[in-house]
Amino acid sequence: MIHFNNVEYTHSFGTAEQLEESTLPEIVFSGRSNVGKSSLINKVFNRKGLARVSSMPGKTITINFFRCDDVNFVDLPGYGYAKRSAAEMQRWSEMIEAYFAHERNIALVFQLIDFRRKASGEDIQMLDYLTQKNIPFVIVFTKCDKLNKTETLRRMEEVAEELQAYDADAILFSALSGQGVEEIKEKINEVTEAL
Repeated sequence: MIHFNNVEYTHSFGTAEQLEESTLPEIVFSGRSNVGKSSLINKVFNRKGLARVSSMPGKTITINFFRCDDVNFVDLPGYGYAKRSAAEMQRWSEMIEAYFAHERNIALVFQLIDFRRKASGEDIQMLDYLTQKNIPFVIVFTKCDKLNKTETLRRMEEVAEELQAYDADAILFSALSGQGVEEIKEKINEVTEAL
């Protein structure tokens, strides 16, 4: 069992060259800019300022590591933010590719997708990549509190069709209500207990 209150920020890397070797199992949070990765991390660990939250997309531009017990939790920078410079996009791309290309001990990836919108091309690209590399992942649909019951049911049907190619568990998450937090914690415990 992970003691979620034992989490601490350890370090950030801004370039591919800075990445250190993977010595502990890693649980990764991935998704588009402004999808709610930082809010989810803060909610799971019940710590308001653990991961920096911003209403401005593209705030996380480094790979941030948090340690809890003997597991590293990794907050990847969000993809798909169009207002970044070409050089910044290139650096981001190289950093993410380098992260996954290194021999890392990835136990699980939480792939975050905004529940209100159809999965983007980049979301699908990421799901394809994780599938091809046999990296275990769970899809977390964020911002589910923004839809009413009818819209939620409709989106559930659409999502089942949109993502039928992927054999993965899905969790509905709301940073506001806390919906999905316990399921995410259960997944983390399930994975870490099997290590």
